[in-house]
Amino acid sequence: MANVHLKKGWHLPDRAATPEHVFYNRRQFLATMGFTAAGTAGLLYGNAQAATGRSLQDTITGLRPLDAERNPAFKVDSPLTPAAVAGKYNNFYEFSRHKDDVWVLAEKLTTEPWSLEVSGLVAKPRTFDVNELIRAMPLEERVYRFRCVEAWSMVVPWVGFPFRELLKAVAPTSQAKYVKMTTFMRPAEAPRQGLKPWFGPGEPWPFTEGLTMAEAMNELTLICVGLYGQILPKQHGAPIRVIAPWKYGYKSIKSIVKIELTAQQPPTFWNILGPSEYGFVSNVNPKVPHPRWSQAFERDIGTRERKPTLLYNGYEAYVGNLYKA
Repeated sequence: MANVHLKKGWHLPDRAATPEHVFYNRRQFLATMGFTAAGTAGLLYGNAQAATGRSLQDTITGLRPLDAERNPAFKVDSPLTPAAVAGKYNNFYEFSRHKDDVWVLAEKLTTEPWSLEVSGLVAKPRTFDVNELIRAMPLEERVYRFRCVEAWSMVVPWVGFPFRELLKAVAPTSQAKYVKMTTFMRPAEAPRQGLKPWFGPGEPWPFTEGLTMAEAMNELTLICVGLYGQILPKQHGAPIRVIAPWKYGYKSIKSIVKIELTAQQPPTFWNILGPSEYGFVSNVNPKVPHPRWSQAFERDIGTRERKPTLLYNGYEAYVGNLYKA
């Protein structure tokens, strides 16, 4: 009997998932780099990348997007955003308040070597070398809708591994209720981190974000290391970032250096700056307007189409149960 592969409804159709290999040329990392037993103890998932010694770029190039069930509820309402468009329209507040110059300014960021500390309410706290962590994890490509709180959107093929696989490796305790994530602090490389405030305490650098444990363990939450068939570019949050596709984009923190499991809801960057505008939960909801604009519609940055926004960005069937009283 042939093996039967049950497809997930959140996987977007093949027609929207063709990788765009003509993208910005990036240096290859992890090339032929072996992994050490000490560096990956407890994380061996049988990944072909680790077993064969292939470079990360070769592994990403060889991936193919997972098929979608032919279910109208999960039909993509716009094509894949062109890589060149997504690559030059970025929110990365550490580098700029604008979107069209981030891809240039972010090149200052040094991404090798890079470590990720996972601590807090876990039985096995540790600091990972990101190269070795990526080698140990089962990479896959997923095409997701992405919706910004500023009411623009895109459709992107991300490469990564489930967040819950990382959490399983550090063994969360029963007291862990939240996941706090922190990005780098390097004012010499990220100019906005070094700005002096005109008045008041200034911006609460480094950038922080948070999820509940249930959100982080959800099957949709992805730790990303690539997109469009390429290693993750710096303007998209290299070398490692999070994607929670049912939440507004700022919840998907870039260039992470620390993850801490906590019992209490952690403070987060935008929630500190504007608690009335940027809540901790921040789920995509067309019925809840931002204080300064409607969230009922969005503009696709690829097609320029203005279209209605979907509840939970179209992923209600997979995350809606997390928010039922």
